[in-house]
Amino acid sequence: MSKRYGLVIDLDRCTGCLTCIVACQTEHNLEQISGIRVETVGGTGRDTPSGTYPNFSMHYLPIPCMHCAEPPCIPACPAEAISKRLDGIVLVDEAKCDGCLMCMDACPYGAIVNKSNTNTVWKCTLCDHRIEQGEVPFCVDCCEMEAMFFGDINDPSTQVSQWAEKRNAYLYKPELDTNPGVRYCPPRDKQK
Repeated sequence: MSKRYGLVIDLDRCTGCLTCIVACQTEHNLEQISGIRVETVGGTGRDTPSGTYPNFSMHYLPIPCMHCAEPPCIPACPAEAISKRLDGIVLVDEAKCDGCLMCMDACPYGAIVNKSNTNTVWKCTLCDHRIEQGEVPFCVDCCEMEAMFFGDINDPSTQVSQWAEKRNAYLYKPELDTNPGVRYCPPRDKQK
C-alpha cells in the first residue's frame, strides 16, 4: 500500500486553545486566515443538542483540510489549480488560481479559504515544505496538549495509525465518501 500522509486528532486532549491556528498563521505568514479552524461541539447552556443540564457534553473540533482520497475541490476547479500528490497531500497552486472560489463551494468541510489580498484561495498544506525536511506540520509540533499526530495513515506500524486504532478513530462526515486523511479520536465520556 502506498504512503498516505494524514493527521489523527484526539478530541479528548484538545482544549480549544487555538494554538494550531496561530501556528498555521505563523508558519505560512498569514494574518486574517488559517489552514485550520476550531469549532465547539455541544454547548454550555441549560438545554443543548448534546444533553440537558447538568448532563451535557462539549468538545472542540479542529478542522484542517481533510486531504481527501477523493477531493471534491479538484474537479470543481476550472483553472486546474488544485492537485493531489502521490502521498495524499492536496495542494493549491496559487499561480494558477483565478480566484473563482468554486473550490470553496465544493469543499464539504469548509477547509478552503479566500486569500482576499491576493484574490486566490488557500488551505492547509500539511506543511509540505516541513515534511520535505523530515519535520511534522507546525500545528502538530506546537500542540501543547499533544492532541495532533502526523504520519503515514496507511502504515499500521506508525504512531499515527496505532493511536487511531487504540482510540477508535473515526472519519468526519463519512457519508460524503471523500475518504479523508484526517481521523478523529472521540472524546471520552466524562460523566462515568
